[in-house]
Amino acid sequence: TIYYYRKPKTKRAKRFLEKREPKLNENTKNAMLIRGGNANLTVTEVLKDIYAVKKPFAVLYKKKNITRPFEDQTSLEFFSKKSDCSLFLFGSHNKKRPNNLIIGRMFDYHVLDMIELGVEKFVSLKDVKNSKCPEGTKPMLIFAGDMFDVNEEYRRLKSLLIDFFRGPTVPSIRLAGLEYVLHFTAVDGKIYMRSYKVLLKKSGCKIPRIELEEMGPSLDLVMRRTHLASDDLYKLSLKQPKALKPKKKKNISHDVFGTTYGRIHMQKQDLSKLQTRKMKGLKKRPAEKLAEDGEVTPKKSKSA
Repeated sequence: TIYYYRKPKTKRAKRFLEKREPKLNENTKNAMLIRGGNANLTVTEVLKDIYAVKKPFAVLYKKKNITRPFEDQTSLEFFSKKSDCSLFLFGSHNKKRPNNLIIGRMFDYHVLDMIELGVEKFVSLKDVKNSKCPEGTKPMLIFAGDMFDVNEEYRRLKSLLIDFFRGPTVPSIRLAGLEYVLHFTAVDGKIYMRSYKVLLKKSGCKIPRIELEEMGPSLDLVMRRTHLASDDLYKLSLKQPKALKPKKKKNISHDVFGTTYGRIHMQKQDLSKLQTRKMKGLKKRPAEKLAEDGEVTPKKSKSA
């Protein structure tokens, strides 16, 4: 296929193309949430709640799209390029795979990896009558269970969930901003997703007492099919540009205690020309200066 690109004629089109150009520091990853052609009420509510958690870095497609990601991925790649989203969550429902969710990510507008999850139990945001976190709150992610470290599929699922829910990269964090927790537990072949609001209570000292209040949504998931990228393609997707890699500093070493030592190379100094502290008592008289230069002049005789 041959693609022809034309130069943008307006400033708006130019800004649009500049946003999509490759960058050293990539933008916050956006996610698209798509309903399948046979999505039921449960799947629709799950997509709406995940969209509420993910906002404003998400796009929710309300119309039904008849597609099967594990068989044909062209429509997902088309929507990814159209909406500039590198993450997706596809919901569907049928007799063979009821309450089905497919979570995945893109690399260069092509599907990198995706994992199919079945929803066995769902509690929505509306069902939990507690206060909610404001839109755009960056969550704290907690993963519990040995499967996330032992099994390759669960390890890749953990990486996918971190990519999906981590939100924007921030330079600093304040204590009051830590108010939202997403907890994932892998045990007995199931993945339990729970969300909590962090309450900072008085403790009588500077450090507050922390309590967790369930906020919703909560999901009981089971893993079904997987489509994982090869090791070579996965390494290629993790490759960083050379400009971001820290430059090696010369003549610097560290000891076992973490102390930094630096070696400085200096030219030989002439200590006779070294500038010392200026004091009136050390100031040379004009006669001494002339004597150093080798010029001796006789004293003038006083006139009678």
